Amino acid sequence: MSTSGLNVEVHNPNGALRVVVTKALPGDRWLKVLTAAGCRVEVSADPDTILSNSKIKALIGDKCDGVIGQLTEDWSAELFGALKAAGGRAYSNYAVGYNNVIVPDATQVGIPVGNTPGVLTETTAELALALTFAAARRVVEGDSFMRGGHYKGWLPTLFVGNLLQNKVVGIVGAGRIGTAYARMMVEGHKCDLVYYDPYPNTFLEQYVKDYSKLLESKGERPLSVRRCETVEEVLQLADVVSLHCNLDDNTRHLMNAQRLSLMKPDAVLVNAARGPVVDEAALVAHLKANPSFRAGLDVFEDEPAMKPGLADCPNAVIVPHIASATLWTRAGMATLAACNVAATLQGYPAWNKPDVLPFVDGPFEDIPKAAPSLVNAKELGLKTVA
Repeated sequence: MSTSGLNVEVHNPNGALRVVVTKALPGDRWLKVLTAAGCRVEVSADPDTILSNSKIKALIGDKCDGVIGQLTEDWSAELFGALKAAGGRAYSNYAVGYNNVIVPDATQVGIPVGNTPGVLTETTAELALALTFAAARRVVEGDSFMRGGHYKGWLPTLFVGNLLQNKVVGIVGAGRIGTAYARMMVEGHKCDLVYYDPYPNTFLEQYVKDYSKLLESKGERPLSVRRCETVEEVLQLADVVSLHCNLDDNTRHLMNAQRLSLMKPDAVLVNAARGPVVDEAALVAHLKANPSFRAGLDVFEDEPAMKPGLADCPNAVIVPHIASATLWTRAGMATLAACNVAATLQGYPAWNKPDVLPFVDGPFEDIPKAAPSLVNAKELGLKTVA
């Protein structure tokens, strides 16, 4: 086998199966999963933040059974072809999303594609919440002001922001993360809720109604919840809008100049979903033209780059794609990715159930003998756990 002289960290060097991991991963449970499956694990130590296709192909070499890759990499016909030629039988993205993976290209050469859902929900929702209040209460501006030595004393008009208690929160995309964020805003800040999703979220609607009854029983204001027929309606009604939709042809540049203009002048827009959901150049123009409008962004259209002018907008809070960055979540993602690869190499079925915690928590020996999430299991005709 060959890695063309690239720097790698090797674990279980005598393992019969060779698995390449393109970036160091947190925690150690994932490594135990692979070594227990008889894998020699080679972790890239290359200094490049994002590996080129040529470096990934060099890592794969002429004999490689499986790969754990990153969402920043281009997994399409070129890389899947190289993996197949090296005898590869398994790939897992270290992410719940897989916009970087051309799944049909993997299916074409018979390689299952794994992802890591089910451990990012509350973690991502918490970061969206943090962005919401950091933007609304101008936290980053105040921090910079203090560090710059500009604070000379309390003033009535210094960094006045917006109170979100009892306001209207809007979400676009009422899946698991959107629902978790909505509940945090409803429960913690007594917000009314409007949402847009192609499908009604009856659980969320009933939850808000039940919580509203509890508030009423304590003499507090009842809350309302409504599914809107259009995104535009959400934008017009909400004081804060958080995006939690998938990225596809329908949602690319969902937030364009026209839709941004529908929002309240002092609204907050949060994006912890996918960068291209927002037309970033249009957002920069909107932020500059509307200084009371605020944004909190964890993802960017041309990541890792930002559109010109965004970094100069004081009314934007920007963080480097860290929505999933808690140790429990990132280590859990690593475990799921490792289980996807190890189970596939051992011929185990696909789990493909919503609850993946049995893989992440609990005794090591109780980890299910299955691949937690294979997105093309059906297309490949793979068995699933009954």
